[in-house]
Amino acid sequence: MSVAAEPVELNQYCRETALAAKAASYQLASLDTEVKNRWLLASADALIAATDRLLAANALDLKAAPGYGLTDATVDRLRLDETRIAAIAGGLREIAMLPDPIGEIMDGFTRPGGLQITKQRAPLGVVFFIYESRPNVTADAAGICVKSGNAVILRGGKEAMHSSRAIVDVLSECAAKEGIPENAVQLVATTDRKAVGEFLSMGDAIDVTIPRGGEGLIRRVVAEATMPVIKHYDGNCHVYVDATADVAMAANIIENAKCQRMGVCNACESLLIHESIAAKALPVIAKRLADNNIELRADEQASKIIREAGLESVPATDADWGTEYLGPKISIAIVDSLEAAAAHINQHGSHHTDAIVTADLKAAQIFTTLIDSSAVMVNASTRFNDGGVFGLGAEIGISTDKFHARGPCGLRELTTYKYIVRGDGQIRQ
Repeated sequence: MSVAAEPVELNQYCRETALAAKAASYQLASLDTEVKNRWLLASADALIAATDRLLAANALDLKAAPGYGLTDATVDRLRLDETRIAAIAGGLREIAMLPDPIGEIMDGFTRPGGLQITKQRAPLGVVFFIYESRPNVTADAAGICVKSGNAVILRGGKEAMHSSRAIVDVLSECAAKEGIPENAVQLVATTDRKAVGEFLSMGDAIDVTIPRGGEGLIRRVVAEATMPVIKHYDGNCHVYVDATADVAMAANIIENAKCQRMGVCNACESLLIHESIAAKALPVIAKRLADNNIELRADEQASKIIREAGLESVPATDADWGTEYLGPKISIAIVDSLEAAAAHINQHGSHHTDAIVTADLKAAQIFTTLIDSSAVMVNASTRFNDGGVFGLGAEIGISTDKFHARGPCGLRELTTYKYIVRGDGQIRQ
């Protein structure tokens, strides 16, 4: 593991970093689970012990934040304190508690000629991880990659460079003591945006890229990458209130899905309500949203109900149905059937997270079958689509792809498999 000085020759630096990660990945693939867990636990303790050091580095990032034009919410995500450092350490301890997927036998059988064939889980190799300015993600990504046998190249946001560097320094010090290969975790030392393009061109050394950030960044990565990309573009998530829904439950779920944290990919952006329950449910739900200062962008039928309830709304446009607001707005439409709701979601949604509120088990089954998304919730908030909540440990991202991984990407999603064939001298005729 290392944090290099600011590179002089960009291409050479990026190439050397990628090749060093590749060499480390071969060593990681055969590393004992005990060694990886020992490093995770030692790193957790060391981060707590280095609290003053981490806070000093974080103070430098916070001081520079106004110059980057960060919003209050972004500055808050950047900020570290003793509680947050303890949570980062706790995340590493949780990863240590999870089963090691490497070497897991996924299938096995014996062929008529006596060949014994097993399908065995193996690491992907080298992960290039591009992420936003959240220091905790630095430790999470390092932990989850190493535990799953992968080397990782971390390209964090420049806004958190001092904090991320301090965290990786601590992880590196523990790595040297606990037998983790050098360069298993590397933090890109330059803030030059051209470095991303250099790494994306190195498909011979980097096995997968995972970007977390705005849609523009992710589309750039997909366009330039010479290796597979695990990603999602946006999170236009829906909650559909079915004809049999409990209104109080629906209001609670929608308020949580929309209002608990608005700037995240699993927040609800669109509300659909069955016409048979709309007159009863929408006034209650709209009032709850209005109390949270959410702007209601409604179709004609929904607007009429909202107006009759003494509330205000804005006429929805066609663009609203496909918009990820990441803020205090929500689109609302009335539908005449469950099937119409599913068609609307599949057409306008981002295939990220969608939910149904219903008391009808058959309706729930139909909805979960029809919806083409990475996670489908029944009577639960969209906010639950999260690797930690799913028990996967710290996630490295959520994928809306269908290959290679889908949904929250935990340890197993950072693996592939190989076939091991054992014989006793067989030759093919």
